[in-house]
Amino acid sequence: MINNSTGLSDFSIHALPHEIHEADLCVVGGGMAGFAVALAAARHGASVILMHDRPVLGGNASSEIRVQICGADRSGEIPHLRETGIVEEIRLENLRRNPSWSYSIWDMLLYEKVRFQPGLLLLLNCSCQQASIDGTHITSITGWQLTTQTYHTVHAKLFVDCSGDAILAPLTGADFRMGREGRQEYHESIAPEIADARTMGMTCLFQVREYDTLQSYTPPSWAYSYDEDDLPYGAHGHPWWKLGYWWWIELGGEQHSISDTERLRDELLRIALGVWDHIKNRGDHGAENWALEWLQFLPGKRESRRYIGEHVLCQGDVEEEGRFDDLVAYGGWTMDDHHPAGFHSARLGYPATIHHAAPSPFGIPYRALYSRNIDNLMFAGRCASCTHTAMSSTRVMGTCMSMGQAVGVAAAIAVRDGLSPRGVGAHRLHELQQTLLADDCYLPWLRQEFTPTTLTARLTASHGDAEPIRDGIHRQVGDNSHCWTAAPGDWLAYEFQHPIQVDTVTLILDSAMEKVISFNIGRADTELPTVIPRNFRLEGLAAGKWIPLHQVMDNYQRLVRLPVAMTLSGLRWTLEDTWGAAQSRVYGFYV
Repeated sequence: MINNSTGLSDFSIHALPHEIHEADLCVVGGGMAGFAVALAAARHGASVILMHDRPVLGGNASSEIRVQICGADRSGEIPHLRETGIVEEIRLENLRRNPSWSYSIWDMLLYEKVRFQPGLLLLLNCSCQQASIDGTHITSITGWQLTTQTYHTVHAKLFVDCSGDAILAPLTGADFRMGREGRQEYHESIAPEIADARTMGMTCLFQVREYDTLQSYTPPSWAYSYDEDDLPYGAHGHPWWKLGYWWWIELGGEQHSISDTERLRDELLRIALGVWDHIKNRGDHGAENWALEWLQFLPGKRESRRYIGEHVLCQGDVEEEGRFDDLVAYGGWTMDDHHPAGFHSARLGYPATIHHAAPSPFGIPYRALYSRNIDNLMFAGRCASCTHTAMSSTRVMGTCMSMGQAVGVAAAIAVRDGLSPRGVGAHRLHELQQTLLADDCYLPWLRQEFTPTTLTARLTASHGDAEPIRDGIHRQVGDNSHCWTAAPGDWLAYEFQHPIQVDTVTLILDSAMEKVISFNIGRADTELPTVIPRNFRLEGLAAGKWIPLHQVMDNYQRLVRLPVAMTLSGLRWTLEDTWGAAQSRVYGFYV
């Protein structure tokens, strides 16, 4: 408006658009953890709003940062421990629809899953700035959407922070920790003797591309210049230049990993370009035909704030395999603790990172996924309730998604039954665990429980013992394959004791759990595993005759649910073809 006494314009933020939203659940942060939370909650009936401050989803896995999704299988080193559920679904989707491994197409696939999920509203480019609190209860949060210059206020029953930097902690007064605990606090032998504010740092990667002809490189004037003796790992680090040195071009652990981010980004870019200048122009490194194709301008963070939940996962929990009664997720990456000095650590006499031994798998308890002092706040990802030492393992994105899917299902149960996150653990833990197992999440040492209909039905097969398909474990564990093996033409059949109403049939199929399918340049297959059942049919037994129910063509998923809604006396599944393999495995087939 015009101030008549001065003639000056007096503009106010109140003149800007402000939208009000109502939902069961609001998720802050659309990295891979928040992605899994939002999808899982919406699929189980909650109305969900996902607020994300970037234009693309995926966080460290997005085109803006490009880190692979690692997890308990340690990039294929430990077969059959790859995370399943939503993370397996999106990995297989990517293999089927993105064979050229375009990061833009990957971004699109993540966007598509969220944007077109019923019950889920996506707010991109929207940065959470404010929270309203009533005692120990969050009533709303407000974000600023840069692209539309609009404020968005979300009122919800539950809030989940997957922002990585745990933005809701300072906005709500939720208890959190930043830095490294002292050795005696949680009796952690690999923690520093005295607690400090140091963290793992952040990285700016680069990616390069090989051409058929010589490629020159002229660095900008502001890039650093390095000779062999200037680089922290010398020739030892050279073989990794094609992968961009995710463990080397790192800073921030000795600074503040949130407030110093912009300054650290500038320094990381100078280092990255100087390293590439060295590879190209200062020695024979085999890079004559290689050119710089991409440079990371949004640093990939490893650590900042960590919430304090009812349980704080620590080194001892990890080493003892985390066999918690309230286990809802699992990890298995080593305790991969990057030195706070990052790029400069070698000059101080330290390795860039130490991979402390950890078992795979180890369990993560539900109590580490909700706040101890804010009643309706949950979290997943690298800001979950862990010590610095334990978080050095749980921070990898396969584990973050395992936590995220658990939180999403728990949140849906909570809003359905009017419970707090703590109440779900007290009164609905068994349902939470069984729902996760039914959604093809792996929970070590737990089995899926089937209905009497499935367990008492007569099970026959074209050959062999098919009982493993209803033993409740849907992957190979040790030497036990927990599967039935089929070739094209083979079949499985249930005959029920009497006709029953069949609503849905679920199949858990073979997606080559012993292979690497993570989206990472140069390190995994770019095509679907050939063992996946491609074409198959489902028939129902009615009035003494087998009738067709579903003819599935070009399947590429591991978890397949088929609606039936008929009264039947039996079911029969027949494999018609795979994506090329002579045989395939079936891990689950149930009503």
